[in-house]
Amino acid sequence: MDTDQENIYEKVEEDPIYESPYGSINTEPNYENVEHESPADPVYSEIHRMSPDYINTKEATQDEERDTSSSDEQEEKAEMTIGDGEGSRRQSSSSESSGDPCDDKPLSVNDDLLMAYSLPEDSSPEPEEIVDYSLKDVEESTPEEPATVSDPSQPDIALFVKAGSDGESIGNCPFSQRLFMILWLKGVVFNVTTVDLKRKPADLHNLAPGTHPPFLTFNGEVKTDINKIEEFLEEVLAPPKYPKLAARHRESNTAGNVIFAKFSAFIKNTKPDANKALETALTKALKKLDEYLNSPLPDEIDADSTEEEKSSTRRFLDGNDLTLADCNLLPKLHIVKVVTKKYRNFDISSDLTGVWRYLNNAYAQEEFTNTCASDNEIEFAYKDVAKRLAK
Repeated sequence: MDTDQENIYEKVEEDPIYESPYGSINTEPNYENVEHESPADPVYSEIHRMSPDYINTKEATQDEERDTSSSDEQEEKAEMTIGDGEGSRRQSSSSESSGDPCDDKPLSVNDDLLMAYSLPEDSSPEPEEIVDYSLKDVEESTPEEPATVSDPSQPDIALFVKAGSDGESIGNCPFSQRLFMILWLKGVVFNVTTVDLKRKPADLHNLAPGTHPPFLTFNGEVKTDINKIEEFLEEVLAPPKYPKLAARHRESNTAGNVIFAKFSAFIKNTKPDANKALETALTKALKKLDEYLNSPLPDEIDADSTEEEKSSTRRFLDGNDLTLADCNLLPKLHIVKVVTKKYRNFDISSDLTGVWRYLNNAYAQEEFTNTCASDNEIEFAYKDVAKRLAK
């Protein structure tokens, strides 16, 4: 009896802190300290690995109670764990009893603080991700808001033109190209829709019932008359914001105005004996246009010059810039050139230098080339119109 008391006294004397947790069978205080103390690496490893070391700790505690005689080496290890707290002491005992191959040395105080600082970041990553995503949504939506605001000074214009044989490309229609060129030259923003007459959508039929392209909508108002549309656009889309396209000289508006009628009579004729006369009439109309293009305009004539009057070198009907007169004549003149060559083997004479200068200058303008149907599309459109001469 005295011997047992002496042993107890010796343990209290040498290591009161070590005896306290192990003198009691209840190990709950040691388990709670895992949550409240600074989590050293061994303690965190126990929790992360589904607490295998905690089970070993209980076994080590029971072995420690049964073993009343400890060697000097075990007492020295127990003393080393006093300064590290109860959690570190429990880890040292469990490591000795279990022989865990993953056992690590206790971390220093600074390492414990580092682990305590980094642990909350690892344990709760989801709230941080939510915050990041919410910020990204706000940043992405901010620049899109100005795009949804329309410019009140910019009219809403939609042009509907005839579609080609494929139902999508620009089809052969000099009137469609006429309006297309006007809007392009004005520099206004507008939408273009090609309309397949064979499969006209129901919404377009309701938009302009009984009307074939071209037509347009201006701020929701439908306009179908070609000449009135031209006048309206010239009035509404006026300087200083938009250029003026009206010709300065009245003669420019009527130059070449009979060419297309002469061409239609020539291409639809089926009588061989009338073909020559119709060809001559077309050639005469082309010569008249050539004369106008080679004749200098009043502003090209120098009244003070004593030199003989030279021919005009202007690029278009009314000068060096495209006008409404060109938007009307050029699409028709191009059709005449393409179709007569294909179905009548007729070429515009190279002697008509003014006409060829006029056409070549037009082919260098994107306002013309980008609004014009392809030559194949034009030829296809006149396949049934051009009549074969009877033999």
